[in-house]
Amino acid sequence: MDMHDLCAIATREARCVLATAVKVEGHAYRKQGVSMLLTEDGRMYGSISPGCLESDLQARVERVLDTEQMEFAEYDMRPEDDLSWGETIGCGGLIIIMLEPVCRELRTVITEMNACFQSGSAVELTRTFLNQYSCIQYRWKRVISTGGKHDLTLRPLLVTNGGGTEKSGRPLTNEQDAFPDDIDSTMDSNPDRVDIPHLALVPVPLIDATNVSSSSAPAEREKTGGSTEADDWNLPSQMTTLYTPKPRLIMIGAGNDAIPVARLARAAGFRVIVADWREGLCTAERFPNVEFVLGFPREIIPVLDIKSGDYVILMSHQFPREREFLELMSDCDYSYLGIMGSKTRTARLLNDLPPLPHVHSPVGLSIGADGPEEIAISIAAELVACRRAVSTGNRSVQRGNMHASDGHCARGR
Repeated sequence: MDMHDLCAIATREARCVLATAVKVEGHAYRKQGVSMLLTEDGRMYGSISPGCLESDLQARVERVLDTEQMEFAEYDMRPEDDLSWGETIGCGGLIIIMLEPVCRELRTVITEMNACFQSGSAVELTRTFLNQYSCIQYRWKRVISTGGKHDLTLRPLLVTNGGGTEKSGRPLTNEQDAFPDDIDSTMDSNPDRVDIPHLALVPVPLIDATNVSSSSAPAEREKTGGSTEADDWNLPSQMTTLYTPKPRLIMIGAGNDAIPVARLARAAGFRVIVADWREGLCTAERFPNVEFVLGFPREIIPVLDIKSGDYVILMSHQFPREREFLELMSDCDYSYLGIMGSKTRTARLLNDLPPLPHVHSPVGLSIGADGPEEIAISIAAELVACRRAVSTGNRSVQRGNMHASDGHCARGR
């Protein structure tokens, strides 16, 4: 579950806490920057560990919500004697987790971020810690993808605190309107855009951090010489994370074998769209929580508006329709094109067409899959692998031992 999902959930949860791994050393289940959401009534969305830490994090939720104050928790699982952790601990790394109450300024930021995700825009969120972590500032920027690059587009919004929230609907006239004097800021000089950060400045107490060590219960560290836990952890004074919206997976074909693919792709973080001309197959009972586009290729291509970050799979098993769709895709830009079927069938489909990029055929990783469920697993795994390759800008990841190729080469599953 990614930030796209967490923001949507947070907007409808009255009282919840955002937990984020701000530092990770050694072996850990998830990477630095990953978040999860914990609610007052005990529900958890997302994960930071395989279950080792979540119960302890949940125990902190009530205090964080009641005080409306951020706190940090340290989980050091590096000591060799880890028996005292119990049977659920086994990661062996150090994780520092920040818990933020989703209220006031942060709720405003999350609500705005959710609107950006729904419109297909990425968001860059910056947290700046001031005065020995006694104050936290939120800044976020709408990020629009233009030809594979990211363009920061900002709107006027000023959220200050002092017990309340203030929004400004006018463009700020200078940098001092947007930033306190002690905050270093960088403004874009592009005269064609109004670059105004979304700003939230939130005072918090000196960090009430606790340390879960090899003892069976959390114990608060002693602070000496005016230092804080943050000094010991060497946390950065500013953290910036780029959150991207879910990539679209456009599935051409709503047959029975498409059902497990749609289900697994959704679980893997894709926004799934099923397109078919057979209306009876496109139902919420068969494909829960997906979007539908009904029509023949020439009708659906303008509606789909395929873009550079989209993933497309042809699995209608209707040769003439798929051939027509490929002909119409010749001018489209996309990240992935998977074609279901044998090498011979794919070669016929692509015969006499201009070279198409990012073709994966037969679709799916080569894992010896047999049957719809296993084939769906191989397809979902390939989608995840290619998504990671695209996000890092390393297209070579799509080659190697993977069943994937660019151009019209077709390989066996």
